Amino acid sequence: MSTPYPFTAIVGQDDLRLGLLLNAVSPAVGGVLVRGEKGTAKSTAVRALAALMPEVSVVPGCRFSCDPASPDPACPDGPHTDAAGVPRPARTVELPVGASEDRLVGALDIERALSEGVKAFEPGLLADAHRGILYVDEVNLLHDHLVDLLLDAAAMGASYVEREGVSVRHAARFLLVGTMNPEEGELRPQLLDRFGLTVEVSASRDTDERVEVVRRRLAYDDDPEGFAARWAEEEGALRERIAAARALLPRVVLGDGVLRQIAATCAAFEVDGMRADIVMARTATALAAWAGREEVTADDVRQAALLALPHRRRRNPFDAPGLDEDKLDQTLDEAGGDRGQDDEDPDPGPDGGGDGGGGGGGVPPQADGEDRTPPRADGGADDTPSQAPEGAPDAPGRPAGGEQRPVAAAEPFRTKMLSVPGLGEGAAGRRSRARTEHGRTTGARRPEGALTKLHLAATVRAAAPHQRARGRVGRGLVVRRDDLRQATREGREGNLVLFVVDASGSMAARQRMSAVKGAVLSLLLDAYQRRDKVGLVTFRGREAEVALPPTSSVDAAAARLESLPTGGRTPLAAGLLKAHDVLRVERLRDPSRRPLLVVVTDGRATGGPEPVALAGRAGRLHRSEGTASVVVDCETGYVRLGLAGELARELGGTAVTLDELRADAIAGLVKDVTAAGRAA
Repeated sequence: MSTPYPFTAIVGQDDLRLGLLLNAVSPAVGGVLVRGEKGTAKSTAVRALAALMPEVSVVPGCRFSCDPASPDPACPDGPHTDAAGVPRPARTVELPVGASEDRLVGALDIERALSEGVKAFEPGLLADAHRGILYVDEVNLLHDHLVDLLLDAAAMGASYVEREGVSVRHAARFLLVGTMNPEEGELRPQLLDRFGLTVEVSASRDTDERVEVVRRRLAYDDDPEGFAARWAEEEGALRERIAAARALLPRVVLGDGVLRQIAATCAAFEVDGMRADIVMARTATALAAWAGREEVTADDVRQAALLALPHRRRRNPFDAPGLDEDKLDQTLDEAGGDRGQDDEDPDPGPDGGGDGGGGGGGVPPQADGEDRTPPRADGGADDTPSQAPEGAPDAPGRPAGGEQRPVAAAEPFRTKMLSVPGLGEGAAGRRSRARTEHGRTTGARRPEGALTKLHLAATVRAAAPHQRARGRVGRGLVVRRDDLRQATREGREGNLVLFVVDASGSMAARQRMSAVKGAVLSLLLDAYQRRDKVGLVTFRGREAEVALPPTSSVDAAAARLESLPTGGRTPLAAGLLKAHDVLRVERLRDPSRRPLLVVVTDGRATGGPEPVALAGRAGRLHRSEGTASVVVDCETGYVRLGLAGELARELGGTAVTLDELRADAIAGLVKDVTAAGRAA
């Protein structure tokens, strides 16, 4: 077994180390989520933590690490009576992103269950992690069904395996540690809330510190055992400090004044539920024990808030996490006074109820409040810069070609689901119907390769006619490999949602482009919730460009959308052809993920010979390949040319006006997108 990198040799990353150490002192804190860019020692620190954890006493031979002092009465290897414990180091169990459900919760030997009538259960990673650390690297990329199983186990402290009439339950209490790169997508709120603490990490910009990181890493790679030996004294001292803090923890006093500060802070930052209050109380207590004190102070509460609240405060998924520290200090000061009711001025004034800083929820207010005039009747001049009054002062600074400065998106709204027709076989998600490993059972088939989901009734029906010929005696069925049947299941898949956004001069009217960006942002929020990949193609001037290649990071798409400039001609055909190139490459990379093309345009096409006809031919190219599509018609005004509807017909999709989209009326029109695949 390789020698782990010493925890005390990690340079910098104070918040990361503190968050892990607090969980080592008090596992009841509930784990830690480490967010940050790649190459910032996230995994190194987590793996090094196991060496600092105290040993655990286990029942000899128990595969579920039962504590001999209080063994699990429902342990599958039990009952354990008067068992003498044996010590062993705490385990760090790693859950791979691509792990199967059977690997996580354990697997039943179905053939033995059928033929011998016994519960032959092989424990999974949740059993291995009991009373230890469960480490999930790239936790934001974990499949949804595995996330659900983790949620259940973390909430109940036990794992339940219910399959084919056989039931197994065992204890599964573990310290949950996850690492993730936010650029690759965010976590579901339900799992995010299960982590007690969260820390943000980034690479140091200090030259001396970076040099020391490289020096230590090279020394470790050259001689891991020798490097670890040089840090053994520091590791031993830290291990003793953790043990002392654990011993002190039960004596730490959490006074009523401190509890009031905790409750006031959670209320001020509008966190949901009561878990945040409980986690803050446990974290503040652990901080006091770590400092060697028997009483929690206001500084402990402040530090606990910075660790326990950023991922829980109510916010838009595209908002950066974090707390407004000025607001935090003000809240603690007010709650730390004489109950806060003796102030002469009952109105906090500068805070205004807590909506002005970074701690509130929802979408941040936009800075274009002066733009409240209705849009012009013609929806903006065709392929010319916007004539809105607010653009005039900036005219001398505009780039050539009529490019406009980016405008802020309107407030996003809830959209109804768009789905790709037919039955896919893509990655698990929440958008379109698909054959999946998880979902409702729709039938049975002979297994191709390893059996993963047994269809019990179909297997019994296949084996039953042959029992006499096979000389059956006793209770069990005589089951052969050819009798086994795989269950076929239907669930939901995630799709590739490729946005093709018209950024030409005909879209450049400020009010219209703000509404367009708000609509696309709303659809991006929907894609985030449905676990899709997204891509962004824009077209204006003389060409189209891939503003964002297909990615799981919906945040990146929202950032590119926010900075999108407008102006110039409308090369609609170029945008559609660029989208075709993107989809062609993605079909090679991930052939099972079906695409949904969302074209946001008023349908006008200019530049070059026969631009409208060329756009039509590009649309028919998508239709010939069965790409499901929706055209969001951004044309406004009393006189409408209906060009977006013509484009939708060429694509074989559906046209939806921007008004219908903003009115949240898209569901009935595009719930199942009509495309060439439906005709097939």
